[in-house]
Amino acid sequence: MLVHDWLTGMRGGEKCLEPACHRWPDAKLFTAFHHRGSVSPAIERLAPRTSMLNRLPGVHRYYRYLLPLFPWAAKWSIPECDLLLSFSHCLAKAATPPAGTPHISYCFTPMRYAWHMRDAYFRPGRLSRVKAAALDRLLRWLRDWDRRTADGVTHFVAISETIRQRIRECYDRDSVVIYPPVDTNFYTPAATQRDDFYLIVSALAPYKRFDLAVEACTRLGRKLVVIGTGQHAAKLRKMAGPTVQFLGRQSDEVIRNHYRRARAVLFPSEEDFGIVPVEAQACGCPVIAFSRGGSSETVRPLGGSHPTGVFFDEQRTDAVIAAMERFEQNEDRFDPMDARRNAVPFNAARYESELFGYVESVLRGPATQVRRAA
Repeated sequence: MLVHDWLTGMRGGEKCLEPACHRWPDAKLFTAFHHRGSVSPAIERLAPRTSMLNRLPGVHRYYRYLLPLFPWAAKWSIPECDLLLSFSHCLAKAATPPAGTPHISYCFTPMRYAWHMRDAYFRPGRLSRVKAAALDRLLRWLRDWDRRTADGVTHFVAISETIRQRIRECYDRDSVVIYPPVDTNFYTPAATQRDDFYLIVSALAPYKRFDLAVEACTRLGRKLVVIGTGQHAAKLRKMAGPTVQFLGRQSDEVIRNHYRRARAVLFPSEEDFGIVPVEAQACGCPVIAFSRGGSSETVRPLGGSHPTGVFFDEQRTDAVIAAMERFEQNEDRFDPMDARRNAVPFNAARYESELFGYVESVLRGPATQVRRAA
Protein backbone atom coordinates (compact mmCIF):
# COMPACT_ATOMS: atom_id res chain seq x y z
CA MET A 1 0.00 0.00 0.00
CA LEU A 2 1.14 3.53 -0.81
CA VAL A 3 0.01 6.72 0.94
CA HIS A 4 0.79 10.34 0.03
CA ASP A 5 -0.42 13.54 1.72
CA TRP A 6 -2.16 14.99 -1.34
CA LEU A 7 -1.78 14.87 -5.11
CA THR A 8 -2.34 18.30 -6.63
CA GLY A 9 0.82 18.77 -8.72
CA MET A 10 4.18 17.23 -9.61
CA ARG A 11 6.46 18.71 -6.97
CA GLY A 12 9.37 17.12 -5.12
CA GLY A 13 7.24 14.81 -2.99
CA GLU A 14 5.36 13.46 -5.98
CA LYS A 15 8.67 12.79 -7.75
CA CYS A 16 9.64 10.63 -4.76
CA LEU A 17 6.33 8.73 -4.98
CA GLU A 18 6.45 8.18 -8.75
CA PRO A 19 9.19 5.47 -8.77
CA ALA A 20 7.19 3.48 -6.21
CA CYS A 21 4.18 3.62 -8.56
CA HIS A 22 6.36 2.26 -11.36
CA ARG A 23 7.77 -0.42 -9.06
CA TRP A 24 4.37 -1.59 -7.79
CA PRO A 25 1.84 -0.80 -10.56
CA ASP A 26 -0.86 -2.89 -8.84
CA ALA A 27 -0.53 -1.19 -5.46
CA LYS A 28 -3.40 0.71 -3.90
CA LEU A 29 -2.68 4.42 -3.40
CA PHE A 30 -4.36 6.51 -0.71
CA THR A 31 -4.29 10.31 -0.40
CA ALA A 32 -6.31 13.07 1.24
CA PHE A 33 -6.87 15.15 -1.92
CA HIS A 34 -6.42 14.38 -5.60
CA HIS A 35 -6.81 16.87 -8.45
CA ARG A 36 -7.20 14.65 -11.49
CA GLY A 37 -4.61 15.12 -14.20
CA SER A 38 -2.25 17.09 -11.96
CA VAL A 39 0.32 14.31 -11.50
CA SER A 40 2.21 11.93 -13.76
CA PRO A 41 0.53 9.06 -15.65
CA ALA A 42 2.29 6.51 -13.43
CA ILE A 43 0.57 8.00 -10.36
CA GLU A 44 -2.77 8.60 -12.08
CA ARG A 45 -2.92 4.95 -13.21
CA LEU A 46 -3.19 3.85 -9.60
CA ALA A 47 -6.53 5.71 -9.31
CA PRO A 48 -5.78 7.34 -5.94
CA ARG A 49 -8.35 6.74 -3.22
CA THR A 50 -9.17 9.99 -1.42
CA SER A 51 -10.72 11.21 1.81
CA MET A 52 -14.30 12.45 2.04
CA LEU A 53 -12.96 16.02 2.00
CA ASN A 54 -11.98 15.56 -1.64
CA ARG A 55 -15.69 15.74 -2.51
CA LEU A 56 -15.86 19.42 -1.57
CA PRO A 57 -16.29 21.56 -4.72
CA GLY A 58 -12.96 22.91 -6.01
CA VAL A 59 -11.15 21.69 -2.89
CA HIS A 60 -7.78 21.53 -4.68
CA ARG A 61 -7.77 25.35 -4.64
CA TYR A 62 -8.16 25.75 -0.86
CA TYR A 63 -7.39 22.41 0.81
CA ARG A 64 -4.51 23.92 2.80
CA TYR A 65 -7.02 26.03 4.74
CA LEU A 66 -8.68 22.83 6.00
CA LEU A 67 -5.76 22.21 8.38
CA PRO A 68 -7.94 21.53 11.47
CA LEU A 69 -9.65 18.71 9.53
CA PHE A 70 -6.48 16.96 8.39
CA PRO A 71 -6.46 14.38 11.23
CA TRP A 72 -9.96 13.34 10.19
CA ALA A 73 -8.91 13.14 6.52
CA ALA A 74 -6.10 10.72 7.47
CA LYS A 75 -8.51 8.01 8.66
CA TRP A 76 -8.19 5.79 5.60
CA SER A 77 -9.39 2.19 5.74
CA ILE A 78 -6.21 0.33 4.82
CA PRO A 79 -6.85 -3.29 3.72
CA GLU A 80 -4.59 -6.28 4.32
CA CYS A 81 -1.13 -5.80 2.81
CA ASP A 82 2.50 -6.85 3.19
CA LEU A 83 3.78 -3.30 3.68
CA LEU A 84 2.56 0.27 4.02
CA LEU A 85 4.87 2.88 2.48
CA SER A 86 3.89 6.50 3.16
CA PHE A 87 5.39 9.68 1.73
CA SER A 88 4.65 12.35 4.29
CA HIS A 89 5.22 15.91 5.41
CA CYS A 90 1.84 16.21 7.07
CA LEU A 91 -0.75 13.46 7.41
CA ALA A 92 0.22 10.42 5.31
CA LYS A 93 2.30 8.92 8.13
CA ALA A 94 -0.89 8.79 10.23
CA ALA A 95 -2.27 5.98 8.04
CA THR A 96 -2.83 2.86 10.13
CA PRO A 97 -2.00 -0.51 8.54
CA PRO A 98 -3.41 -3.83 9.75
CA ALA A 99 -1.82 -5.18 12.93
CA GLY A 100 1.64 -6.63 12.37
CA THR A 101 2.16 -4.88 9.02
CA PRO A 102 5.35 -2.80 8.80
CA HIS A 103 4.89 0.89 8.05
CA ILE A 104 7.82 2.71 6.45
CA SER A 105 7.37 6.47 6.38
CA TYR A 106 9.51 8.41 3.92
CA CYS A 107 9.45 11.66 5.88
CA PHE A 108 9.93 14.97 4.08
CA THR A 109 9.66 16.70 7.47
CA PRO A 110 7.50 16.69 10.60
CA MET A 111 4.66 19.21 10.11
CA ARG A 112 6.56 22.47 9.55
CA TYR A 113 3.74 24.81 10.60
CA ALA A 114 3.15 22.91 13.84
CA TRP A 115 6.79 22.44 14.86
CA HIS A 116 9.71 24.40 13.42
CA MET A 117 8.32 27.11 11.13
CA ARG A 118 5.14 28.35 12.75
CA ASP A 119 6.14 32.04 12.59
CA ALA A 120 7.12 31.81 8.92
CA TYR A 121 3.71 30.42 8.01
CA PHE A 122 1.36 32.35 10.30
CA ARG A 123 3.13 35.68 11.02
CA PRO A 124 1.83 35.84 14.62
CA GLY A 125 2.57 39.56 14.98
CA ARG A 126 -0.27 40.27 12.57
CA LEU A 127 -2.86 38.28 14.55
CA SER A 128 -5.16 39.61 17.23
CA ARG A 129 -4.70 38.27 20.74
CA VAL A 130 -7.79 36.07 20.41
CA LYS A 131 -6.70 34.64 17.06
CA ALA A 132 -3.16 34.05 18.32
CA ALA A 133 -4.48 32.16 21.35
CA ALA A 134 -6.76 30.05 19.14
CA LEU A 135 -3.84 29.32 16.80
CA ASP A 136 -1.64 28.28 19.73
CA ARG A 137 -4.30 25.86 20.90
CA LEU A 138 -4.79 24.40 17.41
CA LEU A 139 -1.07 23.91 16.81
CA ARG A 140 -0.58 22.35 20.24
CA TRP A 141 -3.36 19.88 19.43
CA LEU A 142 -1.80 19.14 16.03
CA ARG A 143 1.62 18.52 17.59
CA ASP A 144 0.06 16.06 20.04
CA TRP A 145 -1.73 14.28 17.20
CA ASP A 146 1.41 14.28 15.06
CA ARG A 147 3.49 12.78 17.87
CA ARG A 148 0.89 10.12 18.67
CA THR A 149 0.52 8.97 15.08
CA ALA A 150 4.31 8.70 14.75
CA ASP A 151 4.08 5.69 17.08
CA GLY A 152 2.27 3.81 14.29
CA VAL A 153 5.34 4.06 12.04
CA THR A 154 7.72 1.13 12.42
CA HIS A 155 10.53 2.61 10.27
CA PHE A 156 11.29 6.25 9.51
CA VAL A 157 13.32 7.30 6.47
CA ALA A 158 14.48 10.95 6.43
CA ILE A 159 15.18 12.92 3.24
CA SER A 160 18.26 14.59 4.75
CA GLU A 161 20.34 14.79 7.90
CA THR A 162 18.40 17.97 8.69
CA ILE A 163 15.15 16.00 8.75
CA ARG A 164 16.74 13.12 10.62
CA GLN A 165 17.48 15.57 13.43
CA ARG A 166 13.91 16.95 13.33
CA ILE A 167 12.50 13.43 13.59
CA ARG A 168 14.65 12.91 16.70
CA GLU A 169 13.45 16.18 18.22
CA CYS A 170 9.75 15.79 17.43
CA TYR A 171 9.15 12.04 17.65
CA ASP A 172 12.12 10.78 19.70
CA ARG A 173 12.78 8.32 16.89
CA ASP A 174 15.81 7.29 14.88
CA SER A 175 15.77 7.10 11.08
CA VAL A 176 17.93 6.38 8.07
CA VAL A 177 18.68 9.02 5.42
CA ILE A 178 17.84 8.46 1.75
CA TYR A 179 18.13 11.63 -0.31
CA PRO A 180 15.34 12.35 -2.85
CA PRO A 181 15.90 11.76 -6.58
CA VAL A 182 17.23 14.43 -8.91
CA ASP A 183 17.02 13.93 -12.67
CA THR A 184 20.70 14.46 -13.42
CA ASN A 185 20.20 12.84 -16.84
CA PHE A 186 17.91 15.72 -17.82
CA TYR A 187 19.64 18.53 -15.93
CA THR A 188 23.02 18.63 -17.63
CA PRO A 189 25.53 21.34 -18.62
CA ALA A 190 25.62 22.72 -22.14
CA ALA A 191 28.24 24.46 -24.23
CA THR A 192 26.63 27.87 -23.77
CA GLN A 193 28.01 31.14 -22.47
CA ARG A 194 26.79 32.16 -19.03
CA ASP A 195 24.77 35.37 -19.05
CA ASP A 196 24.81 38.26 -16.62
CA PHE A 197 21.78 37.35 -14.50
CA TYR A 198 20.99 35.60 -11.24
CA LEU A 199 18.17 33.08 -11.01
CA ILE A 200 15.36 31.99 -8.68
CA VAL A 201 13.37 28.81 -9.38
CA SER A 202 10.71 27.97 -6.82
CA ALA A 203 7.16 28.13 -5.59
CA LEU A 204 6.93 31.66 -4.24
CA ALA A 205 5.83 31.10 -0.64
CA PRO A 206 6.58 33.62 2.13
CA TYR A 207 8.60 31.21 4.28
CA LYS A 208 11.08 30.67 1.42
CA ARG A 209 12.33 34.27 1.90
CA PHE A 210 12.82 35.19 -1.75
CA ASP A 211 12.11 38.76 -0.70
CA LEU A 212 15.75 38.81 0.45
CA ALA A 213 17.03 37.89 -3.01
CA VAL A 214 14.71 40.33 -4.79
CA GLU A 215 15.71 43.18 -2.49
CA ALA A 216 19.41 42.31 -2.75
CA CYS A 217 19.38 42.36 -6.56
CA THR A 218 17.30 45.54 -6.59
CA ARG A 219 19.76 47.33 -4.29
CA LEU A 220 22.80 46.07 -6.20
CA GLY A 221 21.26 46.72 -9.61
CA ARG A 222 21.85 43.09 -10.63
CA LYS A 223 19.66 41.31 -13.14
CA LEU A 224 17.44 38.66 -11.57
CA VAL A 225 15.11 36.20 -13.32
CA VAL A 226 12.35 34.66 -11.17
CA ILE A 227 10.67 31.45 -12.36
CA GLY A 228 7.68 30.26 -10.35
CA THR A 229 4.31 31.28 -8.95
CA GLY A 230 2.73 31.36 -5.52
CA GLN A 231 0.92 33.43 -2.92
CA HIS A 232 3.95 35.69 -2.40
CA ALA A 233 4.39 36.57 -6.08
CA ALA A 234 2.34 39.80 -6.00
CA LYS A 235 4.29 41.16 -3.02
CA LEU A 236 7.63 40.30 -4.64
CA ARG A 237 6.61 42.11 -7.84
CA LYS A 238 5.73 45.24 -5.87
CA MET A 239 9.08 45.39 -4.11
CA ALA A 240 11.16 44.52 -7.19
CA GLY A 241 13.20 47.09 -9.08
CA PRO A 242 13.59 47.34 -12.88
CA THR A 243 16.37 44.71 -12.99
CA VAL A 244 14.05 41.92 -11.76
CA GLN A 245 12.06 39.90 -14.31
CA PHE A 246 9.21 37.51 -13.42
CA LEU A 247 8.53 34.67 -15.85
CA GLY A 248 5.87 32.79 -13.87
CA ARG A 249 5.51 29.05 -14.28
CA GLN A 250 7.78 27.56 -16.95
CA SER A 251 8.47 24.14 -18.46
CA ASP A 252 11.34 21.95 -17.31
CA GLU A 253 13.10 22.70 -20.60
CA VAL A 254 12.96 26.46 -19.98
CA ILE A 255 14.18 25.98 -16.41
CA ARG A 256 17.09 23.86 -17.61
CA ASN A 257 18.02 26.49 -20.17
CA HIS A 258 18.15 29.14 -17.43
CA TYR A 259 20.21 26.92 -15.12
CA ARG A 260 22.71 26.53 -17.95
CA ARG A 261 22.98 30.28 -18.57
CA ALA A 262 22.58 31.87 -15.12
CA ARG A 263 25.48 33.43 -13.29
CA ALA A 264 24.30 31.71 -10.08
CA VAL A 265 21.10 30.50 -8.43
CA LEU A 266 19.95 32.40 -5.32
CA PHE A 267 18.45 30.16 -2.64
CA PRO A 268 17.71 31.94 0.66
CA SER A 269 15.32 29.22 1.95
CA GLU A 270 15.84 26.87 4.86
CA GLU A 271 14.62 23.78 3.04
CA ASP A 272 14.17 20.19 4.14
CA PHE A 273 16.31 19.05 1.19
CA GLY A 274 16.02 21.59 -1.63
CA ILE A 275 16.02 20.07 -5.10
CA VAL A 276 16.75 23.35 -6.94
CA PRO A 277 20.37 23.72 -5.76
CA VAL A 278 21.09 20.16 -6.92
CA GLU A 279 19.41 20.67 -10.30
CA ALA A 280 21.38 23.89 -10.75
CA GLN A 281 24.68 22.20 -9.91
CA ALA A 282 23.85 19.34 -12.28
CA CYS A 283 23.75 22.01 -15.00
CA GLY A 284 27.09 23.44 -13.82
CA CYS A 285 25.54 26.48 -12.14
CA PRO A 286 26.88 27.80 -8.78
CA VAL A 287 24.51 28.36 -5.85
CA ILE A 288 24.35 31.19 -3.31
CA ALA A 289 22.40 29.71 -0.40
CA PHE A 290 21.40 30.00 3.24
CA SER A 291 23.73 27.78 5.24
CA ARG A 292 21.01 25.90 7.14
CA GLY A 293 18.77 23.06 6.01
CA GLY A 294 19.32 20.79 3.05
CA SER A 295 21.60 23.17 1.18
CA SER A 296 24.27 22.63 3.82
CA GLU A 297 24.36 18.98 2.69
CA THR A 298 24.27 19.50 -1.07
CA VAL A 299 26.46 22.56 -1.76
CA ARG A 300 30.26 22.70 -1.34
CA PRO A 301 31.03 26.17 0.06
CA LEU A 302 33.75 28.55 -1.01
CA GLY A 303 36.74 28.11 1.27
CA GLY A 304 37.04 24.36 0.73
CA SER A 305 38.22 22.36 -2.24
CA HIS A 306 36.19 22.32 -5.46
CA PRO A 307 33.57 24.85 -4.29
CA THR A 308 30.13 24.87 -5.90
CA GLY A 309 28.60 27.81 -4.04
CA VAL A 310 28.69 30.49 -1.36
CA PHE A 311 26.81 30.39 1.95
CA PHE A 312 25.37 33.18 4.09
CA ASP A 313 24.53 32.56 7.74
CA GLU A 314 21.61 34.92 8.39
CA GLN A 315 18.36 35.47 6.52
CA ARG A 316 18.95 39.19 6.05
CA THR A 317 19.27 41.20 2.85
CA ASP A 318 22.70 42.49 3.86
CA ALA A 319 23.91 38.91 4.30
CA VAL A 320 22.67 37.96 0.82
CA ILE A 321 24.40 41.03 -0.67
CA ALA A 322 27.67 40.16 1.07
CA ALA A 323 27.46 36.59 -0.26
CA MET A 324 26.78 37.83 -3.80
CA GLU A 325 29.73 40.20 -3.63
CA ARG A 326 31.96 37.41 -2.32
CA PHE A 327 30.82 35.18 -5.17
CA GLU A 328 31.56 37.87 -7.76
CA GLN A 329 35.03 38.45 -6.32
CA ASN A 330 35.80 34.72 -6.61
CA GLU A 331 33.74 33.81 -9.67
CA ASP A 332 36.70 32.32 -11.50
CA ARG A 333 37.09 29.66 -8.77
CA PHE A 334 33.82 27.93 -9.67
CA ASP A 335 34.28 25.13 -12.18
CA PRO A 336 31.00 23.93 -13.80
CA MET A 337 32.29 20.36 -13.80
CA ASP A 338 32.89 20.50 -10.04
CA ALA A 339 29.23 21.45 -9.64
CA ARG A 340 28.18 18.65 -11.96
CA ARG A 341 30.24 16.05 -10.11
CA ASN A 342 28.79 17.20 -6.80
CA ALA A 343 25.22 16.77 -8.07
CA VAL A 344 25.45 13.42 -9.85
CA PRO A 345 25.43 11.26 -6.66
CA PHE A 346 21.86 12.50 -6.00
CA ASN A 347 20.61 10.83 -9.21
CA ALA A 348 17.32 8.97 -9.50
CA ALA A 349 18.87 5.50 -9.94
CA ARG A 350 20.65 5.89 -6.61
CA TYR A 351 17.37 6.89 -4.91
CA GLU A 352 15.52 3.88 -6.26
CA SER A 353 18.32 1.48 -5.34
CA GLU A 354 18.51 2.79 -1.77
CA LEU A 355 14.75 3.07 -1.15
CA PHE A 356 13.75 -0.26 -2.67
CA GLY A 357 16.74 -1.96 -1.10
CA TYR A 358 15.64 -0.64 2.29
CA VAL A 359 12.06 -1.82 1.70
CA GLU A 360 13.32 -5.31 0.85
CA SER A 361 15.49 -5.38 3.97
CA VAL A 362 12.46 -4.53 6.12
CA LEU A 363 10.35 -7.23 4.48
CA ARG A 364 13.13 -9.80 4.98
CA GLY A 365 13.89 -8.74 8.53
CA PRO A 366 12.56 -9.92 11.89
CA ALA A 367 9.43 -8.58 13.54
CA THR A 368 9.44 -4.81 13.27
CA GLN A 369 10.37 -2.71 16.26
CA VAL A 370 9.78 0.96 16.94
CA ARG A 371 13.25 2.42 17.50
CA ARG A 372 13.63 5.37 19.82
CA ALA A 373 16.42 7.82 19.15
CA ALA A 374 19.58 7.36 21.15
